[in-house]
Amino acid sequence: MNKYFQISIYVLVIFITNSSLSLGNNYADFSEIAEIYADSVVNISSKQKIENANPFNGIDPEEVPDVFKEYYEKNKNPQQQEKYSSLGSGFIIDNKGIIVTNAHVIQDADEIEVTFSNGIILSAEIIGKDPKTDIAVLKVIPQPDQKLLALEFGDSDKLRVGEWVVAIGNPFGLGGTVTAGIVSAKNRDIRAGPYDNFIQTDAAINKGNSGGPLFNTNGQVVGINSAIISTTGGSVGIGFAIPSKTAISIVEQLLEFGETKRGWLGVRIQDVTEDIASSLGLDEPKGALVVAVDEKSPARNAGIKSGDVIIEFNNIPVNVMRKLPRIVAETKVGSKVEVKIWRNNRSINKYVVVERLNEVLLINNDIEDEDGNDIIEDSFVLNLGFSLNKINKELSDAYNFNVNQKGLVVTKINNESDSYKRGLREGDVVNVINEPELYSKNQFMRIIEKYRNANRNLMLIKVVRGKNMIKVFPIDISLD
Repeated sequence: MNKYFQISIYVLVIFITNSSLSLGNNYADFSEIAEIYADSVVNISSKQKIENANPFNGIDPEEVPDVFKEYYEKNKNPQQQEKYSSLGSGFIIDNKGIIVTNAHVIQDADEIEVTFSNGIILSAEIIGKDPKTDIAVLKVIPQPDQKLLALEFGDSDKLRVGEWVVAIGNPFGLGGTVTAGIVSAKNRDIRAGPYDNFIQTDAAINKGNSGGPLFNTNGQVVGINSAIISTTGGSVGIGFAIPSKTAISIVEQLLEFGETKRGWLGVRIQDVTEDIASSLGLDEPKGALVVAVDEKSPARNAGIKSGDVIIEFNNIPVNVMRKLPRIVAETKVGSKVEVKIWRNNRSINKYVVVERLNEVLLINNDIEDEDGNDIIEDSFVLNLGFSLNKINKELSDAYNFNVNQKGLVVTKINNESDSYKRGLREGDVVNVINEPELYSKNQFMRIIEKYRNANRNLMLIKVVRGKNMIKVFPIDISLD
């Protein structure tokens, strides 16, 4: 055999051997995590009592026909109650008996039982729960000789996509089940709530895993398993966990107050698209566009206006709109924070004193600002494909908007127009962002002329549709 070929084969064998050893070292052994921490993961059974309805309620026994007498006697006093159970998981965070789980695991529960790996079953009370993040805190009283090992939270922000993670839980009632996978993605929004920021993993998560811990390779809890996407009801490799960074603050509040105390800014926002960014002079689509500011809110007190783009809050960049609600919610109530906004082609700073969010507050969808009372005629405006009219009671009744709303009403629109394609519809009440409320055709024309003189082809408008929907988008004003 050619000696050079022999040498090549020898080198190749050494390379493959070393590579295999190297790869092997990267594959974590999860036996230690399972051995040490599995006992800190518990099974949770919640029961709800459902009282049977009385089919003979309000009926005089003397009026029951003879043919139904036997059935009546058997069912006239339906005192029995049926109990519906749900199974989930949880984990110990304090050796005095504090347990974390999902809010949906104990939803509407009348009784909660916690089963430990050694078979001990204890009744649990609810310390607090937060359905918006799907987190709940329970408390049990350990038996005199029962020792509990508390798990430690890790930093979910340090997780990297592709990193190994381990899930331990109670799938289908099978306690102490360990599965492993990787972090498939971070910051997932699955429309489960207003503060979605899930860790996605392909570690097998099934029904019953909800509320169980997701570990990193150091044995720290970096997530709370909460949801799956599946067409079969079982794991297909798409599971979601609440990040520990979110969970820690919620758990602390539930332990201290029995409820959450979230920060409140008082704005309604939407995404900044490329067109919106261009119309506002932003170099890229980023931030959260303010479409409305609530009356007597921290934002209004600080001077934040409709049309502003919030690009930084409390020194945290707001790269995408959905990030802002989480940042505000996690801000300590009563703290004064700096807010960087984009307005009139430049960034400016405002200072906001964050107030507490009223979780049951009914938002007033009416927007009230300066009055404008000039009378205008129904008329197409600069061939943009739609006509505008002054607000009156007839139009407010016809299009179901508040008669006190300020702006001009779209009474006709060409379905082939650029404005229609961008989202404008008949019945919309229109105002121009960063401009006074519209009250006349001439005012609208002057604003358009100002934009054109500044060589800006897109003009950002705010639309109120009906009594609930508010939307901001640009329209093309370069048409003649």
